[in-house]
Amino acid sequence: MLPKRDKNTFKDWRIRWQTYKPLGWAQLTHRKIRLLVAIIGVAFSNILIFTQLGLREMLFDGVTLVPEHLKGDLLMVSAYAPTLNERVSFPIVYLYQADAIAGVTSASPLYIEFANWVNPLNLGQELTESAANEVPQPDFELFTHTVKILAFNLTQPVLAIPEVDRQLETLYRPGSVLYDQLGQEKLGPISSLFTQNGSVSTLMDNRRLHVTGLFSLGSTLFDNGHVVMSDWNYAQWYGVESLKKVNIGVLTLSPTADLETVRASLRAVLPKSITVVTQAELAEAEQAYRASLPNGKVLNFGAMMGFIVGVVIVYQVLYTDVSDHLPEYATLKAMGYSDKRLLGVILQEAILLAILGFIPGYFASYGVYELLFLITRVPITMKTAVAINVFLLTLVMCAISGAIAMNKLRSADPADVF
Repeated sequence: MLPKRDKNTFKDWRIRWQTYKPLGWAQLTHRKIRLLVAIIGVAFSNILIFTQLGLREMLFDGVTLVPEHLKGDLLMVSAYAPTLNERVSFPIVYLYQADAIAGVTSASPLYIEFANWVNPLNLGQELTESAANEVPQPDFELFTHTVKILAFNLTQPVLAIPEVDRQLETLYRPGSVLYDQLGQEKLGPISSLFTQNGSVSTLMDNRRLHVTGLFSLGSTLFDNGHVVMSDWNYAQWYGVESLKKVNIGVLTLSPTADLETVRASLRAVLPKSITVVTQAELAEAEQAYRASLPNGKVLNFGAMMGFIVGVVIVYQVLYTDVSDHLPEYATLKAMGYSDKRLLGVILQEAILLAILGFIPGYFASYGVYELLFLITRVPITMKTAVAINVFLLTLVMCAISGAIAMNKLRSADPADVF
């Protein structure tokens, strides 16, 4: 049987808390409305920073979708390609040379191209009665968007996507593709139409094609969606000569091969116009290129503006608090409290504001991310690294505000106050 609690236990605890609670907490909670306004201000600043950094992560993550979903140990790309979206290719003969290097078990080509894509609803495609009831057809208007094509030899699959591997047989059919069901809505309700009808027909670069399966990869700010096709179908679209130019060479090494040794051998054989990288290095290069563009710089600037807004808001709160309690602070200085010790009290308040403001800002940012996903169809995830960075920025932001507000207290003379 549990011992009976003394009815005065809670009362005693409250008395001890009131006696020993931190001075910074007492200052903050003295005026509840002001504290609430300060928390909302810090949370608002956090939401701004989360949104900008989230968009920045979305911008950078999207460009790594293809490199991260390749099967190879090493990748060959043109040294003249600043990004894969530029589609700078190299002769396939270099891939044959790489295949002859000791330690390389396979060298497979990946072809990348962008093509005009027509929403099948805009073609007046005949739908089943059930599909027509669910997906209303707009007036006929042939307006195209672009998709990214990923093509490869079906006997040498290069994509580490299980859904694609399970449906390779369907890609042997003329004019057949697999469609990325995470593509933008403007490409059409391909996923729902395929589920209802078992296939979808539309136009890509003014040629009829058939969607024979679905897979999941994802859209980005630069790519509306992806389609996967065989190199044979790719040649039907762009000519047999197009197979002689490779965008990415995917190299698989034997289990006993040393990666750096093989890479050194490749560099000795291949011309300087070919770069040999790992998946992580290619992804990092793609991100670095995007960061150098105005998009990345604008988002960094937006995050900085959110930081500045937070500094101003917290400074105003702490400055007002110091001004209102100046006689009390002056008394403490007259009793022997140093500026350094009083600064510790204000930093207490700043850190408490950072923590109290970060919590609602963090959870509210989930809603902002979901809203952006519904609007753009580009997934934004709350990454642990982003959350930690924002929290650290919030602590720094509040600490700077506290240090600036301390100037008011440092100049206060007890004799002037009394």
